Amino acid sequence: MDQTTIKVPSELFAPAESSSFSGLYAPESLQAGPDTYSFSEPLSFNVVVSNTGGALLVAGTVSGSATTDCSRCLEPVEVAIDGEVEGYFLLDGQTPDADEGAEEEFDVLGPDETIDLVPLLDAAVLVDVPLQPLCRPDCAGICPDCGANLNEATCTCAEAREAANAEFEAAKNPFSILKNISFEDDSE
Repeated sequence: MDQTTIKVPSELFAPAESSSFSGLYAPESLQAGPDTYSFSEPLSFNVVVSNTGGALLVAGTVSGSATTDCSRCLEPVEVAIDGEVEGYFLLDGQTPDADEGAEEEFDVLGPDETIDLVPLLDAAVLVDVPLQPLCRPDCAGICPDCGANLNEATCTCAEAREAANAEFEAAKNPFSILKNISFEDDSE
């Protein structure tokens, strides 16, 4: 049995009992929207499993670091992970209230009396990662025209694009040709 699977000890089937578990969790990668997080080292976790009377509550933390691409410049960025682990497993014989939608929120502890922490750890990591990972808060990103990393170099694409847009807007106006007509009387 690996570290992310807990065989529930018999003493945890008594109300108000709890036990602590810790270990390492080594996901290869996790997908959060368009971002893929990779892990060069395992994450560490510490959880406490408590009997709440009709269920087992799993609560704790998972921590470490992950690497992904900056959402602006696409350079690798390391993200600190410090997620809150939480899960609720109904004990055998306990049934969730159908009118409260509890069957969707809680798992039922299986007949093998084991808890797989991987889904809980994955969820804790995915909730903790940023929606928009950045290498630094003021990341300038990349130029959409030439692809230059604007944190490292400058380009003139923005000025050229602005001039082209101004020329296009002027060409859309049917009266733009009138700007070159002189209305002053040159015959005098």
